[in-house]
Amino acid sequence: MSYRKIMLAVSMFLLAAFVYAQDEETIVNPAIDMPAYLQVANEAARHRETHRLTEAEFIKMSREPNTVILDARSAEKYAELHIKNAVNLSFPDITVDSLAELFPDKNVRILIYCNNNFSNAPKPFPTKRADASLNISTYISLYSYGYKNVYELGPLIEIEKSRLPFVSSPK
Repeated sequence: MSYRKIMLAVSMFLLAAFVYAQDEETIVNPAIDMPAYLQVANEAARHRETHRLTEAEFIKMSREPNTVILDARSAEKYAELHIKNAVNLSFPDITVDSLAELFPDKNVRILIYCNNNFSNAPKPFPTKRADASLNISTYISLYSYGYKNVYELGPLIEIEKSRLPFVSSPK
């Protein structure tokens, strides 16, 4: 079964469960919209298929103008080790205001990476479940806020073999 079909099936199941739950007991919160999230997640998944990069492509793009590397891990993990010149905006801190301040131009090219891109570095890059990878939630979130020029580091890379420059931040 293709990735698109799986995503569609999962989304339809979640939407049906959501609708059923709403029939049982309606709890209204206009600030939370699961059906809209599932719709944008599916759109973002289709968009993401053509926006995943090899390590060499990531390095090349990172050197081009109007390009920013975003690290959405916690400030603690970022301080331990991160790609040189990456900016840190922890995923829970991604908001309308923080994005507008950090990336006022929605056309800026944003390169993202996460824990699951690097192996053999469990302290700064602890492994997450594949279906809970920070890249996925970050990509969907940026897409939903209107940032469509987002590219993701695709492969799992052994940290000691990576050609990316890494640095630590003083505490």
